[in-house]
Amino acid sequence: MRRIALVTLVVDDYDEAIRFYTQALGFRLVEDEPRPDGSRWVVVEPGSEGQGGGLLLARAKDEAQRGRIGDQTGGRVGFFLHTDDFARDHARMRAAGVRFLEEPRHEPYGSVAVFEDLYGNRWDLLQPATG
Repeated sequence: MRRIALVTLVVDDYDEAIRFYTQALGFRLVEDEPRPDGSRWVVVEPGSEGQGGGLLLARAKDEAQRGRIGDQTGGRVGFFLHTDDFARDHARMRAAGVRFLEEPRHEPYGSVAVFEDLYGNRWDLLQPATG
């Protein structure tokens, strides 16, 4: 069986990124290990253990990487956070200070609203329609 296990997200600071993803978005910190070069291996996941789909939070190492922070997908929504209770998670995230760029929409494919992470990357909070 194949699956995408991790996606790298370039960040400015490990600790502020960990706080945002664990506190504001409710992710779990799976790994935070120092590496010999002074960097860290930091992995956060939104779901239960073993479901996969985690983020590797990688601190930018140079100007080229710093230039990508917050714009890893050219201003498009690049990340999709699925939920089984849109209203609950939307309210919790707003209360935690997450910036939503629009009011919730109810589309044929589900309930959705675009939000930004702490660096400006765009995400969909999405509860897929059952069907």
